[in-house]
Amino acid sequence: MIEIRFPDGAIRSFPKGTTALEIAKSISEGLAKKVLAAKVNGVVIDATRPIEENATLQLLTWDDEEGKKTLWHSSAHLMAEAVETMFPGVKFWVGPAIDHGFYYDMDLGDRKMSEEDLLVLEKKMNELAKQGNVYIRKAIPKQEAVAYFKEKGDEYKLDLLQNLNDGEITFYTQGNFTDLCRGPHIPNTGFIKAIKLTNIAGAYWKGDEHNKQLTRVYGITFPNQKELDAYLAMLEEAKKRDHRKLGKELSIFTMDDDVGPGLPLWMPNGTIIIEELEKLAKETEEDAGYKRVVTPHIAKESMYLTSGHLPYYADSMFPPMEMDGEKYYLKAMNCPHHHKIYAAEPKSYRDLPYRIAEYGTCYRYEQSGELFGLMRVRCLHMNDAHIYCTKEQFAEEFKAVNNMYLKYFKLFGIDKYVMRLSLHDPAKLGKKYVNEPKLWLETEDMVRKVLQETNTPFIEVPDEAAFYGPKIDVQIWSAIGREFTLATNQVDFNSGRKFSLSYTTPNNDTDIPLIIHRAPLGTHERFIGFLLEHYAGKFPVWLAPQQVIILPISDKFADYANEVALKLKAKRVRVTVDERNEKIGKKIREAEMMRIPYMLVVGEKEMNEQQLSVRRQGVGDTGSISIDNFVHNIVEEIMERK
Repeated sequence: MIEIRFPDGAIRSFPKGTTALEIAKSISEGLAKKVLAAKVNGVVIDATRPIEENATLQLLTWDDEEGKKTLWHSSAHLMAEAVETMFPGVKFWVGPAIDHGFYYDMDLGDRKMSEEDLLVLEKKMNELAKQGNVYIRKAIPKQEAVAYFKEKGDEYKLDLLQNLNDGEITFYTQGNFTDLCRGPHIPNTGFIKAIKLTNIAGAYWKGDEHNKQLTRVYGITFPNQKELDAYLAMLEEAKKRDHRKLGKELSIFTMDDDVGPGLPLWMPNGTIIIEELEKLAKETEEDAGYKRVVTPHIAKESMYLTSGHLPYYADSMFPPMEMDGEKYYLKAMNCPHHHKIYAAEPKSYRDLPYRIAEYGTCYRYEQSGELFGLMRVRCLHMNDAHIYCTKEQFAEEFKAVNNMYLKYFKLFGIDKYVMRLSLHDPAKLGKKYVNEPKLWLETEDMVRKVLQETNTPFIEVPDEAAFYGPKIDVQIWSAIGREFTLATNQVDFNSGRKFSLSYTTPNNDTDIPLIIHRAPLGTHERFIGFLLEHYAGKFPVWLAPQQVIILPISDKFADYANEVALKLKAKRVRVTVDERNEKIGKKIREAEMMRIPYMLVVGEKEMNEQQLSVRRQGVGDTGSISIDNFVHNIVEEIMERK
């Protein structure tokens, strides 16, 4: 018998060799019908694999991220089986699960796949899924695996086999399809109930543009049709909210080939949003005791060697410039510059916590294929700050940073969020992580306690920490349910040593400060891209590039419209007057399309009574109001950032 410990702490005994699926059936048939995979001693495996020793067990369903990924990876195999029926002799490279669905890269020879083919493939996948074919795992000796793919003439799988050792090679078979794969997979194809193939693209083999271009087919599957329908509806809404589309329509930003890919140009409307976000950050940080700094856009190679970013981060940095026998790099991160500012003057414990902030401009050489609107760019403006503190101060400082995130979430109407607490792997100390086991456990526990005390939703992710300490990745969801990574909040107990940072203790000794890296608003680029989608371009009044437009019914009322505009401008309200000789209906429609929050219609009645007829974007006519009352109300709305 073996003992199985469940997530709630319960322990039950089962015969040796029992599978997770059998354990699920012993609990309830209903549960067994939902189990897609199992996590045994922290490792995700097939729910149908025998468990041979005492273990911790988590049964993974569609509600678990690993469960979704298992279904999607199994769906990639199902798609490959369908592709083989349509394109005999096709060769496959890799078919992983991704954030939303899966893809498979394939070599179709001299054949092409069309959008019409996707519909045929979907039909075939549905047919195969209904057969309920079992995913069968089989360990294969390397020599036998090589012989199998040589006979198939599949150079792609042979290439993968080169890097695998004998004894670690497995094949998976479902129906008439067999593939080299480490798994895991769902029990059978019957779990796949709803299928949508979404896109065909080109992808170079191994991501190298010098290699052959393969065909990449994307898809997504669900355990029921209702969820697929909801997902497709979300995609349609997302198309309308695409930040690239809205950015162009609302004159927020532009890209230009002469400037270069991934280098956005912020237009006047976009610059207003940037300035409002900076104003918010500066006010918030000033209230929290931060001091502002400014650092150069370039620095010498020696500083990045000290920080450890070179040579390990070199691929993400622009090539160096050589001047006076020295190499200079465009700044890819603000941290080293801020460490130098800390080190410029002696510090004592009385100076700590020392908080410095900067909207620093950074440059990162993202691969051209990864660039995407404002979400992946090569020039970014980061809401960066670093806090230098003692161990005793750490918990309060980290809590204050966490509360700043929560304040921003409330302000921007971000209702769904989660913090991913990334931890180290003790087995990789001295390799992937700084070899300070005691400090790792201490700082991880401190971060965990802060999240627990503030009732902040979080999940723990092993082996994803920064090399110098634990970190939190902030995941947020837009109004239509799309997930974004906003920012990273990191604990650093290594850079202080590397940069010889110190402070004098009350006992007149010296110690090294802990460092907190934080950027609650991320970068202008990513955050504004998120906000464009989140608000569908309908920014709250305080953030809207144009807050008011005045629409005179005819030329006779233009002077009155401009008088009202002057009163609003005197209060720093962003207002324009549409004096075009157009019908009022057209003016209103165009103002609605530009998502201007307030439209003030003025005619003879309004002029004679010193009133304004107010229309609210997306709402319509809200009635008449005096000029003074409107000015008072909108100024209050802007000041309070409602």
